[in-house]
Order: sequence, then C-alpha cells, then structure tokens
Amino acid sequence: MSFLDLFTSGEHKRAKTYFSALIQIAFADSSMDKKELKYLEKMAHKLDISDAEFTRIIEHPEKYPIDPPIDYNDRIEQLFNLTHMIASDEEIKLDEAKIVRKLAVGLGFPVDNAEKVTDEAIHLVMNANNLEDFSKAIKEVNKF
Repeated sequence: MSFLDLFTSGEHKRAKTYFSALIQIAFADSSMDKKELKYLEKMAHKLDISDAEFTRIIEHPEKYPIDPPIDYNDRIEQLFNLTHMIASDEEIKLDEAKIVRKLAVGLGFPVDNAEKVTDEAIHLVMNANNLEDFSKAIKEVNKF
C-alpha cells in the first residue's frame, strides 16, 4: 500500500475496486474489444477514475480486491453495471458469466443463490431492462 492510499477516501477506493472488477470481466476472454474499452472509459469517468488510475488498474486489476457497498440497492446497481460489461460486445461468454458469478458473491449475494441471480441478471440485461426493472427482478429472485 502506498502512502497516498492511506488518505484515499473509502468511496473512491470502492470505485477503484469496482472498476477493477469491470476490467477483469473485460479480460475474461483474454482480450478487450473496442466496445468494452468504450464502456470502461465511460465507467471510469462516472466513477471519477483518473487517467493514471485507469492505466494502473488495467495493468494490475488483481491489486484491487472487491469492496462491496453496504446498501443492497447499490449492490444491485453494481451487479447491473458488471452484467452490462459482459454484454457490451453483445455476446456473453461462459468465462465472463463465471466471473460475474464470483463477483456477485463478492458483492454479498448468497453463494447458494449466486448462479440464479447471475443468470437472471444476464437475461435482464440481454433484454434491455433498465436499472429499475432489473432491481425489482433481482430482488424477486434473491428473496431472503
């Protein structure tokens, strides 16, 4: 950990770990296409990731373990964005789906329900559901 990391806000640190998860999904099939890169650039801007941080995270995404938000709705929104990442090239590969399952568990979804939640998330994104509809459906699939 660098000295500067000691003073990084918790929220920005979570943004970097979340961005790292997006990068890991983009590289799940060993390459990143133009649509995935464009989506990453958009998310970096949204998450206030600097160009230097963007480069560091792309070079070593494994250095940023996921730090899930406490709020359930924020977790669902992150799952929505992670699922959009795998669908950005309009093709979902098995490796990408497996990574999203692992990240769903990392986000706090129950291990025994992660596959069902992830399958539903993929279905919803591929059918162009918005965040509100996505959230309702995931809550229905992930009832406590």
